[in-house]
Amino acid sequence: MPTIPVGSEARRLRFLFDTKSGATPSSGVEEYWDGNVNWVTPEDLGKLSDRYVRNTRRQISEEGYNNCGVSLAPPGSIVLSKRAPIGQTAILGAASTCNQGCFLLAKKNGVDERFYFYSLIHLRPALEALGRGSTFMELSADDLRSILLPFPNEERQRLIANYLDHETARIDRLIAEKQRMLALLEEKRAALISRVVTRGLDPNALLKPSGQEWLGEIPAHWEILRIKFITAALDQGTSPIAANTPAGAGELGVLKLSAVSKGRFKREENKALREAGENEQAFALRKGDVLITRGNTPELVADVACVPGDEPNLLLPDLIYRLRVQEGRIIPEYLTYLLTTAAARVQIRRDARGSSGSMVKVSQVHVLDWLTPLPPISEQTEIVDYLQLAVERFQSMMREVSSSLSLLSERRAALITATVTGQIDVEGTNMNERGHHGTR
Repeated sequence: MPTIPVGSEARRLRFLFDTKSGATPSSGVEEYWDGNVNWVTPEDLGKLSDRYVRNTRRQISEEGYNNCGVSLAPPGSIVLSKRAPIGQTAILGAASTCNQGCFLLAKKNGVDERFYFYSLIHLRPALEALGRGSTFMELSADDLRSILLPFPNEERQRLIANYLDHETARIDRLIAEKQRMLALLEEKRAALISRVVTRGLDPNALLKPSGQEWLGEIPAHWEILRIKFITAALDQGTSPIAANTPAGAGELGVLKLSAVSKGRFKREENKALREAGENEQAFALRKGDVLITRGNTPELVADVACVPGDEPNLLLPDLIYRLRVQEGRIIPEYLTYLLTTAAARVQIRRDARGSSGSMVKVSQVHVLDWLTPLPPISEQTEIVDYLQLAVERFQSMMREVSSSLSLLSERRAALITATVTGQIDVEGTNMNERGHHGTR
C-alpha cells in the first residue's frame, strides 16, 4: 500500500481527478488521421526527463476525435498508461485525448498536477500490482480511482513540486550525459567494426573498387562472394510448445527472438520446452552457428549473433535461421561482425518483405544472395582476434556507464519517494517559490 506522511490527510484519487479512458477512431478512415489533436498512447510516455507531453507521435483530426466519443482533457491534466508498462505518467502540455491504453486525469480544485505527477511515480509499483488480465495486464478505472493519495494543502503541494522539479532536473542532466556517452561508445564500436571488416587492419593496403555502392573500396587482395558460396547449411527451427520461463539445468529450451541482439548471443533468452519431439535435437545449437533473425521490425530483422560454444539443450526456433559456414573458407565470427554493419544492412533493407510496416521478413534465398567481402582465412583470424579484444573493451566501458545510469535512476526514484512521503523536509532546503517555479 502507498505510504502517506504521518499527520497528512489522504484522499482517494476519485476526489482529486476526473478519470476517463481513451479510444481509437474507426480504422480505415483517412480523414480521422493527420489532424491537429494530440492523441496520446503509452509509446508517448516513459522518458524520465519528459514531464510534459506537448506533441504526440500521431495526431487525429476533429472528425477522428468526435468518432472516439471521448472528452478532450485540458492542459495540466495527467495521462497514465493502464497497460504494460502500467503506470507510466506525464502531464499534458496541450489539450489532448488518448487511446484505450491510457487514462486521462483532469484535476479538480486544490490540486497541483506536478505534485501528483510525482506522487503517481512513487505509486507505480502499487499500480502495477493492481494489473489484472489473462492475455495482458491492465489497470482498471475503479482500482485507479480507489488509490489513496496524500493531500497536503495546495501551497505545500507546490513547494514539494518545485523542490522535485529542481532536484530531478539536476539528476536528469546527469542521466542525459551518461546516455550520450553510451550512444557515443556504441557509435565508435560500430564504426570500428565496419572499418575493419571492410578495409582490414593494414591502413596501407592497396584498395580496389568492390563494384557495390554500399561497400565502396576493399583491399585489392580480397574477394567478394555471395554468402551461398561459403555456406555449408542454412535452416530454421520449429515452434514447439514452451513455457514462459527459462529452461533450468538439464532442461531443453527453445531460443527467444531476443537471444540474438546486435551481434551478441544471449543464451539466457530462452523458454523451457513443455513437449519435445524425437527430432528436436536436430535443432540443437553448436559452436560457430551464425544465427540470423528472419522476422522482426525493419530495424531488427536479420539481427545476427554467433554461438560461442556447443549448446546441446538449446534449440533453434522458427523465427531464427541457423547458418553453418564452410570451414576453411570463412570464420563464422567474421561473417557475424560483417552482418552487424550499417553497410551490410543496406542489402537487408533492400530484401526485407512484409505486408505490415512494423513486421518484415527475409527469406533464405535473400540471405544466400547477400554479398560479403572475403579476406584470406589467416587475415580473417587476425581481424576476429583484434575485434574481440576491442569490442570487449567497449563493452566494459559501456557496462560501467550503464551501472552509473542505473544508480542515478535509483537515486531519482528514491528522492521522489522520500519527498512525497514527507521523509525530506522541503521547508529547510532553501527552495522557495520565488526562485523555483515549475514549468507549466
